[in-house]
Amino acid sequence: MKNQVVLVNENDDEIGLMPKLEAHQKGALHRAFSVFIFNTNGELLLQQRAYGKYHSEGLWSNTCCSHPFPNEGALTGAKRRLKEEMGIHSPLYFLYSFRYEAAVDNGLIEHELDHIFWAVSDETPRINPEEVLDYKYISPDDLRLDMKQRPDLYTEWFKICLDDVLSKIKL
Repeated sequence: MKNQVVLVNENDDEIGLMPKLEAHQKGALHRAFSVFIFNTNGELLLQQRAYGKYHSEGLWSNTCCSHPFPNEGALTGAKRRLKEEMGIHSPLYFLYSFRYEAAVDNGLIEHELDHIFWAVSDETPRINPEEVLDYKYISPDDLRLDMKQRPDLYTEWFKICLDDVLSKIKL
């Protein structure tokens, strides 16, 4: 069940399950979450995806992102993956959800109903090297500039939602 994603309709109603890789090959709409952790200086914690990931390997992205297991809520899944990937245990707050579709490498398609969560934490990351190559904190202004100058270094979903996330969070 861990390699299954929850297929959903536009209203986030569950309509079935599909193997994760197949869902990305077919571009099937499925449930996902993205976590944004800021420190008390207002900097965003980024992760660099590990090499060996089935897509977007080596790219910089938001703090954590993944898919909830079947019968697992998005918030529970987000807390689980934040701990598994970054070694951080933090309360998370729901911000909003959005749907997007984007081609990624290896001929795969991200088509997700993404639930965005955020928090402020100064906990030191303890990265899982199977999931995360590196991490860094960056100010929103420096991030926007770097993303504009070097967009190929960042994941598609992160580029799509960053401005909306930053506009909704007042630190």
